[in-house]
Amino acid sequence: MSLIFDRLRARSIRSTRRPVPVPVAAPVPAPVGGCPFAHAHPAAGPPHGPEPLSATVPATVHGTGVRHRVDVGLAGPARPVDPDRRLGAGPRTEPFTDPAAAADAEHFTDPDAAADFVRQFHREQPGAGDPTGRVLAVLDEIDLTGTYQHTPAELAYGARLAWRNAARCIGRLYWRSLVVRDLRHLSSADDIATECFEHLRVATNGGRIRPVVSVFAPDRPGRPAARILNQQLVRYAGHPTGHGFVGDPAGAQLAARARDLGWKGGEERFEVLPLLVQERPGARPEWYELPDDTTLEVELTHPDHAWFAELGLRWYSVPAISDMTLEIGGVRYPTAPFNGWYMGTEIGARNLADADRYDMLATVADRLGLDTCSDRTLWRDRALVELNVAVLHSFEEAGVTIADHHTESERFLKHVAQEKRLGRPTPADWSWIVPPVSGGLTPVYHRYYDPVDPSLRPAFVAREPW
Repeated sequence: MSLIFDRLRARSIRSTRRPVPVPVAAPVPAPVGGCPFAHAHPAAGPPHGPEPLSATVPATVHGTGVRHRVDVGLAGPARPVDPDRRLGAGPRTEPFTDPAAAADAEHFTDPDAAADFVRQFHREQPGAGDPTGRVLAVLDEIDLTGTYQHTPAELAYGARLAWRNAARCIGRLYWRSLVVRDLRHLSSADDIATECFEHLRVATNGGRIRPVVSVFAPDRPGRPAARILNQQLVRYAGHPTGHGFVGDPAGAQLAARARDLGWKGGEERFEVLPLLVQERPGARPEWYELPDDTTLEVELTHPDHAWFAELGLRWYSVPAISDMTLEIGGVRYPTAPFNGWYMGTEIGARNLADADRYDMLATVADRLGLDTCSDRTLWRDRALVELNVAVLHSFEEAGVTIADHHTESERFLKHVAQEKRLGRPTPADWSWIVPPVSGGLTPVYHRYYDPVDPSLRPAFVAREPW
């Protein structure tokens, strides 16, 4: 445990208001292991393997973030759930009273997509019974309101299927382990921010990272749901200067928008961006500083080179994607942040190495004493390997879950074999499945995969504009 505190840097909150202390949520049972979707890759097994899988997680409203709007607290009371439920589907959508609104919503939720999903759910969940009654109820609700409500079980399974269908994810072996937080009753910026902070606490789990998705209110006819403007719940800011960028260039645009809204960010290399939430089209986004206990960061060192610590590099532990839409059975959830845990190459070979990100290869090569006068010396390759060694070493020493690309490649082929035995294809984007370091040394490199079907649902898809 002491290693974690020795090697993780606590952040300080820059806030115009003092946060009110709140009780800490009870621990949530952890999943068997997992990698969520396009950008987060897991590891499994001791010493950092996850715990037994939980069911859908009931959310609690906790948080210490600060919403920067006069005379408004962060978290108001959660809206009570409508007691009028259909077949356990949750609060039922209100029927239309305006004929024009009903006409506009006629094709808002595709009845065929809804029926197909319900049948798939019942087919893959034998205990759910015959789907006929549920299909008829869903179609009736779509006719009446333009959309329908998933049951908690449908939501949880649909989110896991979206992971299973993620063609760019190498960690789908663990798709059943995803923790699903059902937050569909929440739609305000305050509530969304509060539960995003709780998402990070649940996912971080003291370093034993859990794969988690938090699903907020869906789009409805005439009522688009709120959006999180951040690409990830945690990301570093970028600040343009006369000599390039300080920090992460990938965070420069959001940092500029946050400053326009009143954020007083400085110009540090690893400064966590605030969370920006926009409740409706045209509304001014609200911004929130991330509380200290939501962002676990690992300071990077090298097992063989003491000078590496002098570079001052670090990275956050939970890669929570927050700018994609979860689509299940024709229902779109545009606010559904999800995470797994990192594969080392994402940090060491991309975030810290790419020329348009932190661009650290030349610095590392110089400290290693490599000849950088010619590409033929392979100085970039050698520096890249050592950078990745440092990432894996540092996360392991700090007790934070991370995967290496060789182990995860073997596990992906195990997933492919399991799906084949069940009579299911495994669509995969080869360019994403093959890791960016030593690709030819991994077993995923030397084969083809089932073609990607862009229409496959459930799925995490690019979010549509307002």
